[in-house]
Formats: sequence, structure tokens, C-alpha cells
Amino acid sequence: MVSTILPLTLKDVAVRRRGKRLLGPVDLTLDPDGLTMIIGPNGSGKTTLLRVMHGVERLSTGTATWAVPEEEARHRQSYVFQTPIMLRRTVADNLGYPLRLLNAPRAQVNARVRHWAERIGLADRLSLQATRLSGGEKQKLALARALIRKPDVLFLDEPCANLDGASTRDIESILQTALSEKTRIIMTTHDLGQARRLASDAVFMLHGVVHERGPASRFFGAAQTAELQAFFRGDIIA
Repeated sequence: MVSTILPLTLKDVAVRRRGKRLLGPVDLTLDPDGLTMIIGPNGSGKTTLLRVMHGVERLSTGTATWAVPEEEARHRQSYVFQTPIMLRRTVADNLGYPLRLLNAPRAQVNARVRHWAERIGLADRLSLQATRLSGGEKQKLALARALIRKPDVLFLDEPCANLDGASTRDIESILQTALSEKTRIIMTTHDLGQARRLASDAVFMLHGVVHERGPASRFFGAAQTAELQAFFRGDIIA
């Protein structure tokens, strides 16, 4: 097994539904390190692009190619939805589920469940039904469940959209730690403050295409296009 499944290369990728173009054409390469933030107005194609990268969106044209065979890449990545999906089981069962799918030894599963429960502040709630958690707790649980098997790549779709400041801070702390542990993160957000805090590079989506991309220092400090400048000002972009 190679050390990473990246780079991921999208070439001439487009997604159409019922004759309407949702995405593309997109040409984009994701390198092995950092956190790529995808921003843009509603309907610009952010989530569709994320789903294409993760391999759960059918392509109308083009290719999405990993550095390893597709089947291997699929097993070495995770995805967290904007609204967390909880199994109707305990917190412990939710955390351990990905490891049990891999037939990990019970002792290893239990140890990693305890470790992650401590990291997300739910060590005293392992026996609680996960559906009874608060929104912020559910999102932290979903994030921990995605990270517990140490994926190469983590996709996040607006993970803090419905959270308060304290929960958002907790999520960002988990992400910073994941980055330090060499997990590659690709994330959508409407929160420009969060984008500036976390991103190593950023992509601006508009009308289904990559309108601008660059390292965070240039992207947020010296936008190259009038559309991105307008987006930063909070203008409505038609």
C-alpha cells in the first residue's frame, strides 16, 4: 500500500441532471497535504464537487483519478454530512462501528472508542443513545466516527453550519489535530472567518465551475477576480 491515496485529479468533470448542468467542466488537482476550503454562494456547486471527489456523485463527463485503484481509495477516506447521521445505538456503538466493519479486534475497538470519547468530551456518555445528544455533540460524534479509522482524506460538508460558537471551536480543534496527524481535509463552509482560520488553500465555486483557486495567503488577501472580491464584501452574485 502506498503512503497516500493522493493526489486526486479531476479532468473535464461535469455533472448534469435532467438536462441541467450542476457542475463543470472542472479540472482540479488535490495535493497530499493541508486543508482545502471550498466556498461560494448557494447553488454554486460546492456540495456537488465534494460528492464527486468522494465518489458518490455520478459523472456525466470526465474522470476523477486517485493515486491508487478506486476501490482502495474508497476505503481510505471518510465523509461527514452537514446534518450528522446517527445510528440508533449508543455513543460507544456509533464510535466503534467503522472499526467493527474492518473486523478490528474487540480490545482495539474498545481502546479507540474510549480514546475518541475522551477527545470529544463524551467519555461519560458512552452508554447514552446517540440520538439523544445535542446538535453539537452529534456533530462531534460524527466527526470522531469518521476519524477513528485514520482515513487518508476527510470530506466535510458545512460541519459547523448549525452549531454555536463553543461547538464550532471544538470542531475546529479536532480538525487542527487531524491535520497535525496528516489527515488531508477538504471542506465546504459559508463561514469566511472559519475559512480564513483553517484553510491552507481555497477554491471559489461560481455557477458550477472553479472560478478562482489559490493558497490561503493570496486567496483571502488579494482576490484576483471581481466576483470573489464581491463575495468577500457580502454582495449578491447573480
